[in-house]
Formats: sequence, C-alpha cells, structure tokens
Amino acid sequence: MGPLSRETWTQRLGAFRASPSTFMAAPEGEDLGRDLLSDLRSEKLSEQTKVSLLALTLEYPAQLWPDAPIAEAAATSLLDTLVLLPPRPSALRRPLLLAATTALVAGGVLGPTSAASHRLLPLLLGLASGGDLGRGFGPSSEQRPLQATACECLRELESCKPGLLGGCLGLLRGLLGQEGLVAPVQPLTLLLALALRNTLVIQARARASLQGLLTVGAFPTGGGPWNWTLAGEGDAHLQPQASSWSAAEEECGLSALEPSPEEARELRATVAQLLDTSYLLTPVAQAQLLWLLGWALRGLRGQPPVLFKPQLVRLLGTAQLTLLHAVLALKMAFGEALFTAQDEALLLRRLTLAAQHPALPLSAHLFYLHCLLSFPENCPLGPAGEEAAPLLLEPQLCRGLLPSLLHDPMTLLARLHLLCLLCAEDEEKEEKGQGQSPRHYLEELLAGLRQRAALNGSPRTLATLCFQASYLVAHCLAGQPAVLTPLTHGLAQLYRSRPALAPHFVDLLDRVGPELGESLRVVLQQEVVSRPGEDEALRWHLQMLAKVADRDAQSATLSFLQAAAAHCTDWGLQQALLQVCRALLRAGVGEGLADLLQTLAKQLDDPDGRDHARLYYILLGHLSGPKLGVALGPSFAAPALASSLVAENQDFATVLMVQEAPAPIRLSVGPQRFEGPVPVLQLQVEVLEPVYSLELRFRVEGQLYAPLGAVYVPCLCPGRPARPLLLPLQPRRPAPTQLDIRALYTKSTGLTCYAHLPPLPVKFADLFLPFPQPPEGARLGFFEELWDSCLPKGTESRLWCPLGPQGLEALVSRHLEPFVVVAQPPISYHIAIRLPPDSKLLLRLEAAQADGVPVVLRTDDWAVLPLVGSYLRGLSAAV
Repeated sequence: MGPLSRETWTQRLGAFRASPSTFMAAPEGEDLGRDLLSDLRSEKLSEQTKVSLLALTLEYPAQLWPDAPIAEAAATSLLDTLVLLPPRPSALRRPLLLAATTALVAGGVLGPTSAASHRLLPLLLGLASGGDLGRGFGPSSEQRPLQATACECLRELESCKPGLLGGCLGLLRGLLGQEGLVAPVQPLTLLLALALRNTLVIQARARASLQGLLTVGAFPTGGGPWNWTLAGEGDAHLQPQASSWSAAEEECGLSALEPSPEEARELRATVAQLLDTSYLLTPVAQAQLLWLLGWALRGLRGQPPVLFKPQLVRLLGTAQLTLLHAVLALKMAFGEALFTAQDEALLLRRLTLAAQHPALPLSAHLFYLHCLLSFPENCPLGPAGEEAAPLLLEPQLCRGLLPSLLHDPMTLLARLHLLCLLCAEDEEKEEKGQGQSPRHYLEELLAGLRQRAALNGSPRTLATLCFQASYLVAHCLAGQPAVLTPLTHGLAQLYRSRPALAPHFVDLLDRVGPELGESLRVVLQQEVVSRPGEDEALRWHLQMLAKVADRDAQSATLSFLQAAAAHCTDWGLQQALLQVCRALLRAGVGEGLADLLQTLAKQLDDPDGRDHARLYYILLGHLSGPKLGVALGPSFAAPALASSLVAENQDFATVLMVQEAPAPIRLSVGPQRFEGPVPVLQLQVEVLEPVYSLELRFRVEGQLYAPLGAVYVPCLCPGRPARPLLLPLQPRRPAPTQLDIRALYTKSTGLTCYAHLPPLPVKFADLFLPFPQPPEGARLGFFEELWDSCLPKGTESRLWCPLGPQGLEALVSRHLEPFVVVAQPPISYHIAIRLPPDSKLLLRLEAAQADGVPVVLRTDDWAVLPLVGSYLRGLSAAV
C-alpha cells in the first residue's frame, strides 16, 4: 500500500481527534502509527502535512505507542527519518527531535537497555553543546533553534529521569560560561538549574558527595556522561515547584548533604553563574530559576542565601507577578537569613500600595491581596499555620484596602478577610479607646450587607454574599465574643425581616463552629417559636425549627407546633412539621410530643402524613433514647423516594434489621470432653468488643451429621474470661468434617449484626468415646469379649505405628489414656474406643520396640480403616 494523500490524512486525523479511543478501537486504528511513520519519509507529502502528523505524535503518544516495544520502534524510526533528511533547511528537524523524545518518555523506554536512548541522548547533547556532531547535523541557519530544542528535550528527559544529566553538570556549566556564547541562554540556564537541583537532592538522599560533578569539563567520549545509576536512585518524579517549602525540604532532606570546601566553592560559583544569566531570561523563566535554586539551596549546609541578595535589589520593585511570587517564595524559604526587617517592611508597603492601584485588573488585585493574607514573616508570633496579619502591616497602610459595598463579591471577601485579621490584632487598642477601630468598620459593613439581603426581591447573590461574609468573620474571629455577639443578633434580625432565607441559615449553621453556632441556634429558635402558628412564612419557620429544635424551650416549641398543625393543609407543610417532630425525637423530647404525634395521626389529611406520625408515635413508645437516636439518624445511602414513610423506613432500617458486619468474635477448639452418649466439642470464644445476645449457628455439609443446635451466650466482654461453649455432635457416620459457623449478635450501639466465622474442623479423634469402665478384675475379660464380637461381621488389620523419642508410654498417655482398658506399661496396651453412632474400634499395642510398635486392630465398621491408619501414623508427629 502506497503513501496516503493529503486529503486522506486530513480525514483520518479529523476522525482520530474527534474520538481517539473510538478510532483506535476500529480496524483502521491498528495501522495508524505504522502508516504515520512510513509516510513521514514519503516525498509525496508536503512538509506542512508531515508537521501535522508529528504534532499528532506529541499530543497523543500513549494512544499511538501503547507499549514499550512499539514506543522503542517508533523512536528508532523517527531518528532514522531525522538522519535521512537532506542537508537543506527543513521544518521537520525540531518536530522530529520532540517526537522521538516524547515516544521514549511516554512509552517508558528511556533507560540503559534502550538502543534508541543511546542514539538520542548523544545527539541531543551534541546539538545543545554546538560540537562537531551538532554542526554537521543541519545547516548553519538552523543551529540556534536546534540548540534550543535540544536543551528543551534534555530538560524533559531530566524531569522524567532525575539525575540522568548529573554527569553533564560540568559540561553544561562550561557551555554557559563560554565567551561569545551563541547558544540560547534561557533553555541552557534552565537545563543546568534543573540538573543541579536533581543531583543535589539525589546525592543528599544517598548521603554521598558531589564527586567533582560540578568541575568544568569537555564533552565526554565513549559511553557518554549518562549517569543511569544516579537516575535510578531518582526515579521518584520531583516537581520543580512545591506547594510549600517545608514539604519540599522534608522530601529532599538536603541537610544530609555535606559538600567538601572545594565542592561548596564550586557550587557557589555555579549558583552565582546561573543568577548572573537570569537578567537575560523572560520573567516566567526567571521565576522558575529562582524556584529551582531556592529549593536546591534551602537547608544545604555551607551555602549562605546571600547569593540571592543582588537579585533582590531589582526584584523588590518588580511589576511582574511571577517574579514577585518567586520573591515571596524565597522569603518563605530563607526568612531573615536573606530578608532584613527593612526589606520586609518595603515588601509589605509595596504589596499594600500595589493592591490599591485603581487600574489593576481583578486577577492582579486578588493576587496582591492573597500575598498580603499569606505573607511569610521573618519572625511570626503565633503558632505555625495560624492566620494573622503581618506585624509590620499597620492599619494606616490598609485604609485604602477596606472593603466596601460597592466592590464585586470576590474583592469584597478578600478585603474582608484582611480586615478580619486586622480586627484580631486590634483588640488591645480597642480597650484603650484609641480612635475608631477596624472592628467598628467591620460591624458597619456587616450591617450594610444584612440590610441589602433583607430587602424583599433583592438578588440571591446579595444574600449569598452576606452569609459568605458572616461565615468568614465567624471563622477568623471565633475567639472574640465582642464581634460574634452583635453578629448573632444581626443575623436574628435578618431572619425576622426575611424568613425566606432559612436555607441560607441552615447552611451557615452546618459550617460554623460552636462559638457562633450554639448562640445563633438559640436565638433563631426563640425567634421562630415567638411567631404565631398561622404565619404566612410557616414553611420557612418549620424548616428552620427542624434545624435548631432541641430540648431547650420544648414547651414553647410544642405550643408552636400545635398551633401550626391546624394550618398545615398541604403535603409539603405536613412533611415539614413531621421533620420538626423527628428532630425533637432525636433530641430526646418525650413529654408532650406523644400527645402531639397522636393528634397528628388523627388530624392530618394526607394518609402518608398520618402513617408517618403514627410510626413516630410507635417508635417513641417502644424504643429507648439511644436506640431511637440511632434509628432516626441520617442515612446517606438511601435514595430519595416519593413516599416519605418509605424514606423514613430506609433511614432506620439499619437499626431495625439485621446487618452483615465483620465479626469481632474468634472461636477455637479446646480440650476434648467426654460427657453423655455423644461426642461434645468444647469451644473457646474470644471477642474484640462487647457482644450481647450472641447466637452461634452451626452447619455441616452433606448427610454425615444430624443438624446441630445453636449455642446462646448472653454477654461477652473483651479481657474477661468466658466459660467454654459445649457443642454436642450427632454423626450419622464416624467421619471428620468441617463446621460452617454464623454468628448473630447485638453490638453496644444497639445494632443487630450477623457474620460468617472461619470454619472449624472436626477431626476423627474428636468423635472418640470411652466404653463404660468394667470392674477392676474383669477388664481383660471385658476387652476379650469386645474383641471377639467384631468378627465375623467386622474386620481385622495390622499396621506399624511409629513412635516418637518419648516412647509408647508417652504416646498413649497423651492421646489414648481415656480409652485404655488393660495396660502393662510400658510395652503393652489394650484400647477400646466407641465410635458414634454404634461402631467400635479395638487396638492391641504389644511388644513395643525403639522406633515403633506393631498394632493389631479390629472394628465392626470396615469404612473407618483408612481413617484409623492416618490417625495412628500421625500420632508420633503430634507427641
């Protein structure tokens, strides 16, 4: 099949971009990667079309090269295409370099065993260094763009394999310091900074020195400078920027790196060299360089941050937000070791004045406010993580940053946040009466927000902004009752003016802490119950009361509900009324509520409401307080249903129905006991938590055993010894089996649960029962009578029973003592065993030798012979 035309490729690329997964799942998707690589060498396609094909490999490498062998073959093919390009200028060289790099990275092929990696890395380094390999690769007009692309490719490889270029630090440093440098400065600078940072981090983790890696050297020959060992130690992907410097320092552990004096001198020279070239970089690149170097030097011994001081002279007055952000990151990293108190005051004044500039766009204004709110101080007074205004930030400086009702919501909230921090620092001045404090301004602002939200017909955004501001104040000033008390009364007045804001109040109560929530709950409950029951805003009052109702003022609450019941004529109001009853039930209100529920069960028009009230009445009369609270607790798994009664049933179904849960019970088989005509299994039980009304149910597969009865235990507690549980067995045939066990129990929370316990084995020896003991002189005759009765219906067999090091007497004493009828220790024993339901097993152990004893056995049930043989052969190992 020949190369595809431009039109065909346009259709295929359009279909692929519309849905890559669907296209690759179709038959035509199987050949897309192969056709793309093949047509890149076709002379019938224009370079513009080929650039479009290469762009596809950069955007969707995982879909085109789904596994490592395919990615390796694709990278090799792309490199071959790159080498075969004619020496004239071409627009394909840079995309081909990027595509080959992307294929190696996305396919996870980059490594010492990859042939494509060993071809690409020397090529990229040669292009970046401008050596003979780079100069002979393309025309001179493309050398500078190719150098920049090669540096970007190497930076991508170093980011994916940290430490890969650790052996190239000297070479890259030498390239950056060349006189008359023609290579692009910015890509080379960022490449050296990233490689330096990764090397420092990896060597610190390995507790190794820099080993002369920073020494300026020429381009290495032979195998190249690729440090695959160093890259293997740095497999964890290191982000060039961190969310917090403390997390970055903890991750890197640079304090473990102790460079020698010569290495420290070389490191300082490298950092100074990089900072000297930062003047030639774009603001974004400068910011990234400062991030990398700040991360690399933070916590590194012997490296004073004074190296950054010349940069601060020009950066403290920068108008570039990215550079300002980098300066604040350096301040967080080094603090007073780099920034003096004058620098801190200057930076604060700079941020404050810049935030007040009237021509700032909204995003820049919010950025400056965020920097003020999160300003990294040299010596913060409060504990780590506590919000506080900077000590050097005076209220006079922030007069232009006070919030106003005219600001847009985001600006108002950001300025309000700053005002709250100033109010937290202004408590002492307020006590001394030093003029109008920020707290007074805050109260006036909140009053204005509430006044706008209280207007009937006002936009919803005004109400939302009012409650957002109230939450922010409650969060920042939670420990100042002087602020929270007027806020509480103001919110109560807002509800009095506009009860339709009840959903906003419910959301606020869910989010604020107890400092505001408890007092606001009390005043809102008082506000609601003081209203007449026929109020036109009854549904909002009921919604609010369902949130705030508790045991306090229960008589007033019940009186309000009784008055409101006559006006609840539709289904929605009735359900809201019953939601309040539900809240009172959960709060433990019983007196007077039963009469109300009984009245509602008769009075409500809707049958669903009557059933609902009747159900609550039954629960109130039959469940104790703790279990009632659990039964009426919220259920997040139950779906919304049309019938509220069914929804309620689902809410407390977890309590009224048995649930499956992990068993806090452990069972084991104890010593054998001989009681009664059937074998009895003695069970030892342990619990990990208190268990009540435990019922253990046992089941045996097949028909070998009769059904087993359940075992009941009233109470079990961890750490308290429990009496053994006795389980009578009723085998229909003398054979071992396995018990399937299920437990049904009640937890201390009142929930009833069931669980599957691990199965317990019933061994053949667990079925052994002794015969009644005859008189002392008649034992031999009794055994001979049993011996003769086994034939001719039964069978006789002989086998060899190996003995352990303790001999026959120890074996019989440990395993067969209850069944011995006649004994002549230590060489002869006659043993009689009764096997339920009606079989017997007789053993003669005589003429014991050092390594074993011959056993003659008789039984009237020939089917037990294999079981007896296995049992006897295992006795020596069990001694």
